[in-house]
Amino acid sequence: MPSHPPRNSPRASSLRQAEKPPSFSILSKLVQVKALVSSKDLPRSSSSLSVAMGWFDGWFGPSASSDDPLKSLDPKLREYLERESPVKIQQQQQQVQEAEKKAIRIAAQAALAAEASAQAQAQSQSQSQDAAAERPIVPKESLFQDGRYAHLWKTYRPYAEVEAETKTDHEKLMDVLDGFKQRKHNIGRAALENCAIQQEEWVNCMKSGDWEDRMQMCRRQVQKFERCYTMQTRFLKALGYQSINGRSAQVEEDIQMHADQLYGRMIEQEEAVEAAKKEGLPVPKFDFAIPVAAPAAAAAHTPRPDLETSWKEKLEQLPESERAAEEAALRADFQANVEVAKNVQKLWDEQEKEKERRKAEGKATIVDRISGTFGGGK
Repeated sequence: MPSHPPRNSPRASSLRQAEKPPSFSILSKLVQVKALVSSKDLPRSSSSLSVAMGWFDGWFGPSASSDDPLKSLDPKLREYLERESPVKIQQQQQQVQEAEKKAIRIAAQAALAAEASAQAQAQSQSQSQDAAAERPIVPKESLFQDGRYAHLWKTYRPYAEVEAETKTDHEKLMDVLDGFKQRKHNIGRAALENCAIQQEEWVNCMKSGDWEDRMQMCRRQVQKFERCYTMQTRFLKALGYQSINGRSAQVEEDIQMHADQLYGRMIEQEEAVEAAKKEGLPVPKFDFAIPVAAPAAAAAHTPRPDLETSWKEKLEQLPESERAAEEAALRADFQANVEVAKNVQKLWDEQEKEKERRKAEGKATIVDRISGTFGGGK
């Protein structure tokens, strides 16, 4: 067996001393030596300096700064290195300065390009507006809206305008009445479109429904469809569907979609009320937010007292949740009737003016004389 040295022998103590890490006192002395060397006599040889620095780096670890390896050096040592080998350091400084200048130059170029593009866009818009103002006006029927062949369209008149001038008084009156009837027809058609699901349920029940529903002629589905149609009609009237002549189709479609949304909200609210009643909770109250006519328009055309009384009697027969929609629909119908009456009165006034003009010119017709005799005219 190999012999081990005694525990207290000089060899054992030297081995234990070698196994111990360097104490802090030794490290502090080394730091003092490093500062003394850097402050007094700097090594003339760069190789000896690098060797000395290599020792310190091996003990204290590499520098934490990766951007500038000379940052943690002593200021005097750093000054010496910059004086002895300034090429690499100056190159790094020049690279940083060039990068900053390049970034500033790129930002300035981008700002100039953005400003130039904005000016060009504004100039092009102004030029297009000037060109549009100078362009000859052509009607929408022309295939070339850029103003070509504008001289051919100078004497053009739309067919509707020419037809309106050649219509008789009776035809004009019938147009007003037909427009009123067409409004009702369009409201019914839009209500049917919004109730397509309920109508499909009714048809499917009649074709292949349960025997119990078919024995009752699908009464539940029929009532559901009829209620949908009635409420959709009320909402469409209240929202002013087809109440203005010449309005775009997109606006009318938006009104129709909003009426359908109101009906869906009403069904959800009714289900919430039923659930609250079953659970014994207080019944929630909802507001449909149905638009009301402007105060000026309502004051200009006030319904008669007897009409108001008939409305109240009709509303009392309906459930409370449907009264607001029905009242708004009744007032919308009243406003539509007022507009029709105004248009009819306008036609009659125009006819009377034409009759007076013909009488003043001595060109009165037989119809004018007969209408004047039986109508109490001059």
